[in-house]
Amino acid sequence: MKQPTHDRQQWIRQAVEQYERPLVLYAWRLTMNLELAREVVQDTFLKLCDQTPEDIQDHLAQWLYTVCRNRSLDVARKEKPMKPLSEPDHLVKDQQTPPPESQLEQAELSQQLAQALSSLPANQQEVIRLKFQHGLSYKDIAKTTQLTTTHVGYLIHVGIKSLRQQLAAQA
Repeated sequence: MKQPTHDRQQWIRQAVEQYERPLVLYAWRLTMNLELAREVVQDTFLKLCDQTPEDIQDHLAQWLYTVCRNRSLDVARKEKPMKPLSEPDHLVKDQQTPPPESQLEQAELSQQLAQALSSLPANQQEVIRLKFQHGLSYKDIAKTTQLTTTHVGYLIHVGIKSLRQQLAAQA
């Protein structure tokens, strides 16, 4: 049975509201170009318009990240972008501002963590970001990156261990 147009539009609108910003950030990290990342996410949502909610509703996040990742990698291969020195501020700002007395400490810790994370191999960076910044499960990360769930767990474990060692050495 075909879903009413209004319900379908609402479903797509809700998906855009919930996933647009995280997908742009994810695509930006893969393409290293904000405009390309926005185009990739737009393409991702256009492909979503061709889907029926019943077919992907139970794995919407995984589907969106997989489509976004594949498109980002295609675009990145074609463009070979230059890496910027730092992430755009509007993409990294947290929605909740910490109390004034801890803002400096938070900023310093975030900078140390970002620096430590950037020293990890690309596959470890990607799975850690998908897990902790985007909230995907190991299973969804595995499907998105075309790795086994076990390998995703291993990469996250090794990456976090390395991050802890780096941050402990800086303390």
